[in-house]
Amino acid sequence: MTTDFDARYSKLVDHVRQTQLLQSAQALLEWDQQTYLPEMAGEYRAEQVSFMAGMIHQRKTDLSYSEQLHGLAGSVWIQNASQEQQTTIRVLNRDLDRNNKLPLRLVEELARACAVGQQVWVQARRNKSFSQFEPTLKHIFKLKQEQADALAIGNHRYDSLLDEFEPGATTAQVTSVLSGLVKELVPLLRRIKDSNFKPPVEIVHRPYPREQQERLGRKAAAAIGFDFSRGRLDITHHPFCTEIGPNDCRILTRYDERFFNTAFFGILHEAGHGMYEQGLRPDHYGLPPGQYCSLGVHESQSRLWENLVGRSHGFWQHFFPHTQAEFPDALHDVRLDSFHSAINEVKSSLIRVEADEVTYNLHIAIRFELESAVICGELPVSDLRDAWNEKYREQLGFTPADDAEGVLQDIHWSAGLIGYFPTYTLGNIYAAQLFATAADELGDLETMFSKGEFQPLKMWMNKHIHREGRRLFPVELIENATELAVSQVPIMQQLIGKYERIYQL
Repeated sequence: MTTDFDARYSKLVDHVRQTQLLQSAQALLEWDQQTYLPEMAGEYRAEQVSFMAGMIHQRKTDLSYSEQLHGLAGSVWIQNASQEQQTTIRVLNRDLDRNNKLPLRLVEELARACAVGQQVWVQARRNKSFSQFEPTLKHIFKLKQEQADALAIGNHRYDSLLDEFEPGATTAQVTSVLSGLVKELVPLLRRIKDSNFKPPVEIVHRPYPREQQERLGRKAAAAIGFDFSRGRLDITHHPFCTEIGPNDCRILTRYDERFFNTAFFGILHEAGHGMYEQGLRPDHYGLPPGQYCSLGVHESQSRLWENLVGRSHGFWQHFFPHTQAEFPDALHDVRLDSFHSAINEVKSSLIRVEADEVTYNLHIAIRFELESAVICGELPVSDLRDAWNEKYREQLGFTPADDAEGVLQDIHWSAGLIGYFPTYTLGNIYAAQLFATAADELGDLETMFSKGEFQPLKMWMNKHIHREGRRLFPVELIENATELAVSQVPIMQQLIGKYERIYQL
């Protein structure tokens, strides 16, 4: 009997692995689109991506596959199956239920629209013209509304889209988390603004040649644990990370030769994503035990290595001499403490990816409010630019000078990633809680960083997060790893402690 179960399970796994081969090929097409694709090739690439998306969806909803999966889930042997087998069957069933609700036409049209949308966004951003992008964005949002209605998850139209990135999360929960966190961040931001201490920020706006930035970024990514024999670093319009296979993880950044933070912390951020991908179980690649838990958990890894490690004093005790060696003209007269305070400056700003730890979540709150309003039909896409500018004026005290630093600054909407933004804040909360627990178990992490010892923290994440795959829902995973209910207490303790020291509050 067990042999019959194993044979059926093996056949199911073969189907899923073959589907993953197609998904990997699609990921490679999309990576190429963001890096080396000729400008005139976008239209045909959209057809390629749409065709691949349709084939993948057909395999994920194939009747024979569905019957195999349901047969295994309802079998008398399932209780005696291994944990990996039970996880695979349970999660694949959840995925199948979601995929069965989506018409093939919609899947293909969305893939095509988003492939075109990203090309149009690049041009519109270059021209600083939202009007150039608006018709394309209207079409994408219309399709995402149709997708949300087809899925019909939760009590709010936005719930269906949020669930794709953060399974189990709801719009009401995210609203509560964001409003509660912002309420606590505002007094801290006010105290910092009232401080007499002003970081010498002109340091990070000196000349930093791109070649040296890339060399230093690669060195830092390798030091914290990104394996370049299983990955690579490239240039794109908007930083991201993607996996093409179990030993092929691509991270991408952009460079600003007059601002140190852009590329360096972008590389650490994407390396954090990449280390999660590289830490997954390759023997279960394409299967739930070898897949990431959620994008909120994924963002916990990127934000942890970017901020809790990369902006720590201990990290720069180790890395500042290397940085001075790469940029002697810019940093020959700079002390470590001055540099550390400069890279941790807190101020209201326009650009999310360059925002400090205190104000970052204000950017997320704005995006969440706007995109959920559009999805629910409360805000027309034609009014999105004005609504964006008004939110930034009200909440951060700035009005964008142009659309490129305003409503066009993020790639997410052009790629159809609506419901993604809240995972950044959830990731920040998860990261602080994971980091605090790791410090309790491993000892003084700052001292370790000052000696260039990053492996203990990386191995802790491998064990408690990466190798768990999709066995648990995101909140369950964090609570299992930390033995604490998910809370914003750790992130506020971390931020208050750090910035009271830097700003001498």
